[in-house]
Amino acid sequence: MRSFVVLLFLASPAMAAEPAAVPLFNGKDLSGWVNANCAPSTFFVKGNEVVTTGQPIGFLRTERMYENFEMEVEWMHVEKTKMANSGIYLWNDPLPAVGTPFTRGIEVQVLLNYKPADGWATSEGDIFSIWGAKCKPDRPHPKGIERCLPSENRTKPAGEWNHYKIIANDGVVKLHVNGKEVSGVSQCSPRKGYLALESEGVECHFRNMTIKELPSTNPSKEQTATEYAGHKSLFDGLTLTGWTGEGWKVGGEKLQSTGQGDLTTTTKLGKGELIFDWKMPAKSVGEFEILVDGKMLTVKQPPLMKPGTWSRYTIALEGDAAPLTIKASEGLEIMNVFFAAAK
Repeated sequence: MRSFVVLLFLASPAMAAEPAAVPLFNGKDLSGWVNANCAPSTFFVKGNEVVTTGQPIGFLRTERMYENFEMEVEWMHVEKTKMANSGIYLWNDPLPAVGTPFTRGIEVQVLLNYKPADGWATSEGDIFSIWGAKCKPDRPHPKGIERCLPSENRTKPAGEWNHYKIIANDGVVKLHVNGKEVSGVSQCSPRKGYLALESEGVECHFRNMTIKELPSTNPSKEQTATEYAGHKSLFDGLTLTGWTGEGWKVGGEKLQSTGQGDLTTTTKLGKGELIFDWKMPAKSVGEFEILVDGKMLTVKQPPLMKPGTWSRYTIALEGDAAPLTIKASEGLEIMNVFFAAAK
């Protein structure tokens, strides 16, 4: 009689099935995404694509944070001659950085029709840090900046779809353009945060966005983006929708005072936190007034801050619901106006 030996293998973690890629976009609406600082019309769904008009400059981010992952996405610009700019943000904060519509993070460039004479950037898949984030390019940049220029040109022109595969793991990012790795960075900080699509001046289309999450490598608090705290934008970057008053105009994602009238929100703000960025002309007194929380307050240039630079004003509101009024002050500019209601 023959004898048989049956070997039983218990699956170890290393043998377990890898996580599957899942859609980042459902092909129907923007569920799972948050319009951080743009007009309601800036990002929309058409067919199975996410489309940005490019106006104003800003970003659409994911509802949740991601750490290590493999992301795939197709993108297409339609502008055939002028510079066509957009981007994919990795590990970014939920709010813009001070004095800019952009956010801190690592940007994977989505760009066409741009060839600067000094060669500091390309339209072929650059990766770089923005607004306080940090990274180390795989190849030193000729100007010493934190930007990896791609090893070869593989981007297709306007009207054609380009495929990006982005592998982000333990602070290392590798970008594959149309099937081949061309650029990378390491030592990224943050290395955990939100993902975002950028609006930057022109129409751009995105589709077939998927993500496969990889095991955590336990980033520290310092290596993690700021967590969303409920702030919602009170300014759409394009119009005075949501505001009343005379003597103000909109330009370059900013509210600008002519000095002839006050500006008031149509929304009443209750208990919570108000944030906005402001700048006065360098030769001004460097202060202005706001009426908020039932009180007239003077907003002053922070100590040691250079005149004419952007500052962020943050205030906890404790009173009953009331609008915010910004008093007229010639040359005053306001942007990134957010309010988070108390929980």
